Amino acid sequence: MATLLRKIGLIRLHDRDTEDPKHHQGSLKGTKGNQKNNANKHCQTANDTNILSTPEIKARKLDQLGKDKPSGKDKQGKDVKERQQTGGGGSKASSTSSSLPSLAPHRQHCTQVRTRRLMKELQEIRRLGDNFITVELVEDNLYDWNVKLHQVDKDSALWQDMKETSTEFILLNVTFPDNFPFSPPFMRVLTPRLENGYVLDGGAICMELLTPRGWSSAYTVEAVMRQFAASLVKGQGRICRKSGKSKKAFSRKEAEATFKSLVKTHEKYGWVSPPVSDG
Repeated sequence: MATLLRKIGLIRLHDRDTEDPKHHQGSLKGTKGNQKNNANKHCQTANDTNILSTPEIKARKLDQLGKDKPSGKDKQGKDVKERQQTGGGGSKASSTSSSLPSLAPHRQHCTQVRTRRLMKELQEIRRLGDNFITVELVEDNLYDWNVKLHQVDKDSALWQDMKETSTEFILLNVTFPDNFPFSPPFMRVLTPRLENGYVLDGGAICMELLTPRGWSSAYTVEAVMRQFAASLVKGQGRICRKSGKSKKAFSRKEAEATFKSLVKTHEKYGWVSPPVSDG
């Protein structure tokens, strides 16, 4: 029995030892081939999952993105619809609307500055105790004043004329532009009709400080009126007593034309300053 078992074991050992080596190598090659095929399949699967590595998959992805993104026509139609809903016109309307807000605050600021300045000056003039000038608003317009000049040099011929003609004051009209006090007011004589004293046709006044070149925002209406009173005396101003001519009233249109002409003349030839001896 033992001999039989040994024979069987020898036979098995013999079968294993006498096994065809090529067959064994083939089986090993098959195993390695299977492993290699499995590895290739795994790499291919991994590459398939990467959308950037395969052109076809990339193209499909781009097509999908293109479908999700609105076309040019759709976008243009959407923009037109939004403009219609918001009431937007063309580019001209949008540019006009964008320029208006920048102008409005500037204009409003200028109006506020002019109003505050004139209110302050009006209060200061009314507080004067020497009755040099008085102010009345033309139709309650803060920017249009009638100013009464009650006093000039009492040693002057003009003052004597005022006493002899019972003229209590010289009436002037002063209007203030939108950008006052950075631009001068326009001032003219209304009554009485004056000769000389740097008072010209229409009641226009020849004074450098009333021009843009000679004006300063620091000048007050009171200071301008005092300068005017002094220039009347220095220019030997008199009340016109000639019959017919004295009854002709000054006009604003004539005064504006005269003032414009004299400004051009002085800008060309300069302003003549009086001698120091004249004060």
